[in-house]
Amino acid sequence: MIFAPDTEIALGTIVALINSASGDADELLTGADLDEFLEQQGFTGSRTHNEAELRSVRQLRTQMRGLWLASESESVDQVNNILRSARAMPQLFKHDGWDYHIHATTPEAPLSERMAVEAAMALVDVLRSGELSRLRVCAAEDCEAVLLDLSRNRSKRYCDTGNCANREHVRAYRQRKSEQKHGV
Repeated sequence: MIFAPDTEIALGTIVALINSASGDADELLTGADLDEFLEQQGFTGSRTHNEAELRSVRQLRTQMRGLWLASESESVDQVNNILRSARAMPQLFKHDGWDYHIHATTPEAPLSERMAVEAAMALVDVLRSGELSRLRVCAAEDCEAVLLDLSRNRSKRYCDTGNCANREHVRAYRQRKSEQKHGV
């Protein structure tokens, strides 16, 4: 484990949120889509279940993608802005089968604010640990999905959204075979 369990979970949620709009598909078009996403991610707290909530989470997705790709100094500025705007006050909680973890907003705060603050708190750990290089974009030529590299040797190059690793390995294999065939 590289980060605290709640940090790794929050980072995984950021990846899932950003990748919910990878490629041509958008997996957060409706309130039902958002309900399913939050269920999959185990995200709890109050909800309004309205269009404004869905729009704010979609806007957060765009913000998180920008944050994922930002430089260290830009990341620090954005994380601090999120925490300041939400008047974050980190506290330990234990609920719903989860062991102690940090919440920096109340369960009644708006969904997108809770999600943003949880992401910012996770990114605080990433930045403090000097591990920003673990936040990556898929190495496949035709993919823009993001990934979190939690491997010991920092070797993860492809996302988990599709078959990027398999496609790239097959492409490289075929290229090697073609080069061998043509004496290159």
